[in-house]
Amino acid sequence: MKVVFRVDASLQIGTGHVMRCLTLADALRQGGARCVFICRPHEGHLLDLIAQRGHVAVTLPQLQFQKQDAFASAGGPAHAVWLGTGWDHDAQDTLLSLEGDVADWLIVDHYALDHRWEQALRPRCRRLMVIDDLADRVHDCDVLLDQTLGRHTEDYLSLTPSSCQVLCGSDYALLRPEFAAAREYSLERRRIPQLRRLLVTMGGVDKDNATGSVLDALRSSSLPTQCQITVVMGATAPWLAQIQHQAQSMPVATQVRADVTDMAHLMADCDLAIGAAGATSWERCCLGLPSIMLILADNQRQVAQSLEQEGAAWLIEHMHDVAKQLPKLLQSLFEDPAALRAMSKSAANAVQGHGLNAVIQLLES
Repeated sequence: MKVVFRVDASLQIGTGHVMRCLTLADALRQGGARCVFICRPHEGHLLDLIAQRGHVAVTLPQLQFQKQDAFASAGGPAHAVWLGTGWDHDAQDTLLSLEGDVADWLIVDHYALDHRWEQALRPRCRRLMVIDDLADRVHDCDVLLDQTLGRHTEDYLSLTPSSCQVLCGSDYALLRPEFAAAREYSLERRRIPQLRRLLVTMGGVDKDNATGSVLDALRSSSLPTQCQITVVMGATAPWLAQIQHQAQSMPVATQVRADVTDMAHLMADCDLAIGAAGATSWERCCLGLPSIMLILADNQRQVAQSLEQEGAAWLIEHMHDVAKQLPKLLQSLFEDPAALRAMSKSAANAVQGHGLNAVIQLLES
């Protein structure tokens, strides 16, 4: 089976779209599939990582809009400028990269693409799947996956063909197998709540240096001397060197790790995460890791608010409130460890960790 992914990473887009597609591709390859990634080399791309993981990485030409709102003004998606060119140019480049081959599955994970691009690629695939989080544009696909907590199939009724199979909700969260494997251990160690090991993870890119703001807020918090902080960033994060320097002057032991390969074990051994409301939200939930969540982009808002409503996380909605709110929230948790237990239980109920298997079974059938 040949599976083609059209997905991008960049300083603007972030790394989450590529990372969840890699999770899917790694699992498909175990079943004998050949996976091909088609990406543009935006600044902050992950083409090298894709190749390192053993998949074919095809590089599209790097193009730029003359007018950034040209696609959006023509009725395109709100995130059209993330593509770097018009949908029709991108479709043509993608068709050329396929060299006449027909994929068994074409999987599209890109906020900048909609039904027009998908229709143009139909002749080069037997089935087409869209991965989305926004429910804000029309699609022409056979399967649509939206792993957002609280999302319902009804949200896509007017956006997909009647024959489309829509998979909605956090039951379909695409998590690497090691998260499900570490779940029992992680939940067991939270039966007696404690707050000694903090994890700070603001996404693989963090282009606006939210990590620096969080560390500043932690510096002014009343942290016990035995507290330890671990910061996780991507190797291409533009503020990595500055954060490494900032960590050296923190009042408690603080380490910075880049391109972590054992994230499941790291999360399982931490007591609280301070993180962005991105793709790692589902990883934290699967492990029952209590979280203080920050919204770094509008497309994260529904995820964050849904998790807060479920009691799975506490939310800081605006970055300018971090310095004031984070110390207060931490103090509340130090004074009431039972709140950690309640948050952990709600998080674990939100994501069971079996979504990847469900999606793989559908694709392979």
